[in-house]
Amino acid sequence: MQSSNNRAFKLATAVTSVLAASAAGAFDITSGDWKFSVAGNINVDYIYSSCQSAATAEAVTAGLACVGSASGSSVSNVGNGLLPAAFTFAVSTTQNGIDLAAHLGLYPGISTNDGGSPNLQDNGGATNTGLGTTGLDVRQVYMTFGNKDIGTFTLGRNFGLFGFDAIINDMTLPGVGVAGSASGPTPSNTTLGSIGFGYIYVDTLAQIDYTTPDVAGFNFTIGIFDPLNSLTDTDNTAKKAPGIHGKATYTLKFSDDMSFYASVTGISQKQNASAVVGTTLGPQIGTSATGEPVYGPLASVYAPYQYSSNGGDVFVKFDVAGFELDASYYYGKGMGTTALFFYADDGFGNARKSDGYLIQGTYKIGPVKLGVNYGVSKLDYANAADAAANPALLQENSKVTGGIYYSLTKNLTLLGEVTAAKAQAHNGDENKSTDVNAGAFLSF
Repeated sequence: MQSSNNRAFKLATAVTSVLAASAAGAFDITSGDWKFSVAGNINVDYIYSSCQSAATAEAVTAGLACVGSASGSSVSNVGNGLLPAAFTFAVSTTQNGIDLAAHLGLYPGISTNDGGSPNLQDNGGATNTGLGTTGLDVRQVYMTFGNKDIGTFTLGRNFGLFGFDAIINDMTLPGVGVAGSASGPTPSNTTLGSIGFGYIYVDTLAQIDYTTPDVAGFNFTIGIFDPLNSLTDTDNTAKKAPGIHGKATYTLKFSDDMSFYASVTGISQKQNASAVVGTTLGPQIGTSATGEPVYGPLASVYAPYQYSSNGGDVFVKFDVAGFELDASYYYGKGMGTTALFFYADDGFGNARKSDGYLIQGTYKIGPVKLGVNYGVSKLDYANAADAAANPALLQENSKVTGGIYYSLTKNLTLLGEVTAAKAQAHNGDENKSTDVNAGAFLSF
């Protein structure tokens, strides 16, 4: 059986700011100097997965191709796609020449999520059973203030910078892409799309950012974010300093039907963690009948370590007369794969390198958009000892998706996608799977 970590395999994904965070709402209410806005989406897909059979599956640690069970290798689910449903609320005003705004995003799904987090279900528990209910996600809670002359400050929980442009332009955003947990018995509120297959999930982070005014098409953002623990930090060590991220963007519009956009993003965080290096006797809790000391349970011995997680990505997009070409690339050391700092080191402070790319082309003919994208995410060993200890560690997750998206109305899109995914380990083991989905996406 595939030994991919459940948390990585069931990664939650939602980038609903494309629908609401900075866009006009479905409706606006004005009271005095304040404006209240509401926006969001509801999306539903039928998802069919043909997974690697349990009899032929090979172990790929951090692999994202699905694996069947003893009862079969086909899985059907009805659920959300890459985005959960979303209801986002905003209030805004201008005071003393400063634009003020506050945002709150609520993200309900339609899958049965009784296992705690609606996006990190526990495969060991039967959460998708009768009399269950869905979960509610609160991913965005932030404020902004500034204006076009001084720039804008953003404070609160919002989407990060690293990997944002890759996912916000992913054609599978209203669809499914790689099914992820939807290929299993306890689906989360979201699928993977292309996460882990060309980019690392941007995630929502507690942060403080500053974005400069637009200067001849250029914008710059710099900020700090609440540091995250790496997946291998078994002792959940507190961090000594915040993470840092920054981004530069450039937009050039040639005409009404031709434009170019590019961005460069960087991210850095110091990792302070601890590794279990042995055990020791617990405290003496008494003596035996013969006078021998009796000790408590063995206690783990931790050794502190630290390393740096540094990464960067580049994104370019070219639009011309209905045709759009996107390309992104990321590289990191101590960044991990699929999610921020997942499998980022060997558990002893030796950082692993990772990189990946996503290439996408779409063409719109009237209400119909056709698209295809191909993505690859790679993970390297930290050293020879890491290779010896983890022969089945992921070498590469790759996938190709073809999709058709039909705008039945301005706000309702009907869609269908086919995705083929492959996970390959460094020792040559591999798994393959195919996902097919059809559904509807209503934005408002």
